[in-house]
Amino acid sequence: MNSTQWFIFLGIIQLVHFVGTYKLYKAAGRATWEAAVPVYNAIVLMKIIRRPAWWVLLMFVPVINLLMIPVIWVETIRSFGKNSLIDSWLVVLSLGFYIYLVNFSSPLSYIKDRSLQPRTALGEWVSSVVFAVVAASLVHAYFIQPFVIPTGSLEKTLLIGDFLLVSKFHYGARTPMTPLAAPMVHDTLPILGVPSYIKKPQLPYFRIPGFQKVKRNDIVVFSWPTDTVRFFRDASSLHFKKPIDKKSNYVKRCVGVPGDMLSIVDGYVYINGKQTQLPSRAKTQYTHTIYAQKGVSSRSLVASGIKEFSRKYSATSLTQTQALALQGEGAQIYNNPQGGYLIYTQGQGLSPELIASQRLALSEIIDRQRMATFTDKVAQKLAQSKEIDSVVKRLAPKGYFEAAVFPHDPAFEWNQDQFGPVYIPAKGDEIELNVKNISLYKEIIETYENNTLEISGNEILINNKVSTSYTFSQNYYWMMGDNRHNSEDSRYWGFVPEDHIVGKPVFIWMSIDGINDGIKNWKIRWDRVFTTVGGEGTPTSYLKWFLGALALWFGFDYFRKKRKA
Repeated sequence: MNSTQWFIFLGIIQLVHFVGTYKLYKAAGRATWEAAVPVYNAIVLMKIIRRPAWWVLLMFVPVINLLMIPVIWVETIRSFGKNSLIDSWLVVLSLGFYIYLVNFSSPLSYIKDRSLQPRTALGEWVSSVVFAVVAASLVHAYFIQPFVIPTGSLEKTLLIGDFLLVSKFHYGARTPMTPLAAPMVHDTLPILGVPSYIKKPQLPYFRIPGFQKVKRNDIVVFSWPTDTVRFFRDASSLHFKKPIDKKSNYVKRCVGVPGDMLSIVDGYVYINGKQTQLPSRAKTQYTHTIYAQKGVSSRSLVASGIKEFSRKYSATSLTQTQALALQGEGAQIYNNPQGGYLIYTQGQGLSPELIASQRLALSEIIDRQRMATFTDKVAQKLAQSKEIDSVVKRLAPKGYFEAAVFPHDPAFEWNQDQFGPVYIPAKGDEIELNVKNISLYKEIIETYENNTLEISGNEILINNKVSTSYTFSQNYYWMMGDNRHNSEDSRYWGFVPEDHIVGKPVFIWMSIDGINDGIKNWKIRWDRVFTTVGGEGTPTSYLKWFLGALALWFGFDYFRKKRKA
């Protein structure tokens, strides 16, 4: 909806409100015209129903107002003697139009000094739940949002199973653009498996001013620009355009900010020709090939802190029960051409309990060449080991075209390890456009900034006009995972627009190893619980300080109540 359409829509809402309430205002001792003045009429209504004036603010907060407006409908009819449960259901189910019936009924009886306390235990419970949801939704939408790391794209900086608190106020909270949505959920209603929102209308993008900008090397949560995944039941199409604020949330490191010239050489990021310096906590990983004449043992990999590798076992025979138990732990089973079976697992291998309970007769196959993912520091350590002959980083050569890599154009012979240079646009920047570089900025012009684009021969038409340049209307960023060879990031789908920025992870309140392996395999990483995401040096857990403060508070509260009694 454009500004004119919103103005007409709000005008209609005001007219509907006036027609349905002007007699109520008069019966409450107010002037009839007060029901017709936008915003002021809401303040007056709060006085009529004996509720605080700040409730008016909640009526204009997207998503929160979906909870507050029905509450105000109920409070309005109760101020005029309609207190039954049936009345409350009628006003909610009729979307407030039941107030018309009350407004035009005769005579109107305004209860000036009505009690604001719920009349039943159920009413008190409903009231408490509603306002708890309102408070939680406010915090979730505008201040702090919980987030869990689902994949290893930032290993080992952030780990799978880290539970984060994401600050919305650092960069400024993005107000919801999809106003008709369920609170406290993202794009899908739990259990029901249906969309949690209605696509239209859409509010224009607005961000509350924050106290810092997105800086280079910040870890950032953002809406995935190219998200077309349906998480709800209707999956008839793989391509489903979601509203910006309902796209899947991703977390990556911002390696390029507006105005940067970015390139990747041998897997390392360069900004304006200089290799970027990452914070001390950043643990950039690459896939390596490890060679050893006597075989690369899993023990040596685990001892070096490596987790991202696979193990291979052989078994001469397996029963159906044993096979199902192995698959239950995530193992993959294949026929061995030499007889028997080959069993593949992740780096943690098979649990001794499973082997014992299933009476498995297995032998691990130690190959001379194995692939694993780890940091440069670990690579140096392994290379010095007497058990290892060589460690080679797996890098794509320069000039090798990887079709999956942005901008997916053979004219740019780029891959995940050799990329760019590419300019990251800043708001107000004007760049020259031609048929060679248009593939870099086509998505921005068409999708993110809502223009029509057509290429006719050597001419570029934007909004049906021949254009040789383009001025960007917002800032853009370049996001990458620290796990360089296991991260779907800007190298594959390009720039992240400013209106897709969600917030900044600031705190890890819980961390569970094996979060995807079933609850029986969960292990709490106590050294990561209550640690900060940013900062220098080794993360420090503040859990003991929190527990100490909690104990002091409960102790103080106990003795205070005892003394008072």
